[in-house]
Amino acid sequence: MTDMNKDNLTVISGSILTGALIISVAIIYAFGSERTTQKVATTTTLPAFETKVPYQQTLVDGEVVLGDPNAKVKIVEYGDYQCPFCEMFFANTESKIREQYIASGKANMIYKDLIIIDNFISNGQESHNAALAANCAADQEKFWEYHDALFTVEGVDGKENNGNLIKSLFMSIAEKLKLDKKQFENCYDTGKYSSEVASDTEEASRDLSRLSTPSTLINGEVISGAVSFSDFATVIDKYLK
Repeated sequence: MTDMNKDNLTVISGSILTGALIISVAIIYAFGSERTTQKVATTTTLPAFETKVPYQQTLVDGEVVLGDPNAKVKIVEYGDYQCPFCEMFFANTESKIREQYIASGKANMIYKDLIIIDNFISNGQESHNAALAANCAADQEKFWEYHDALFTVEGVDGKENNGNLIKSLFMSIAEKLKLDKKQFENCYDTGKYSSEVASDTEEASRDLSRLSTPSTLINGEVISGAVSFSDFATVIDKYLK
């Protein structure tokens, strides 16, 4: 083999490896080494979002169950509010799961916090703080509305650790959802649900062989990543037979 051919082979191999690495992170976020991301100033202008989720919400063992709590299929998502693939799952797959299975009473859903993206920078806290805000909204029976609002906001921006998930934004969402702002602010400022958020992440380490977001359990069977609705439907339907 000539030196020129060897060089070409090296370049091609490197390109293939680079492509494989890009594909490997295309559907999930996982714990990795710390990296630095520049934070920028942001406003609290809100995109349009629904202020009422049209499905039953029931508090069961400290978790807000979306749909019939006695449904045959139980779906548990571990997610991070900064995760772009969690937002992709929310926008493209979860909405169809709600329409096809939650509305009919065939399945229910629980969201648990798996804080990952905060770990990508020093002193990261946006994922954690967003989780606190959503849990505070649960005190006023608006957990899923707040959950949806956070992912809608992140869907507009699409970047992690950019400084947009801050108290003023959380308060703006609370106001639009017509929450008692004083009660919400006190809950948030005191970090009322810090231990709950930490407990969810610790629970994920027991339930999942690999910590990544989104990770979804369907009757205990793990699906990793923002896979298509048809893939989810295949697993859900298996448990409905």
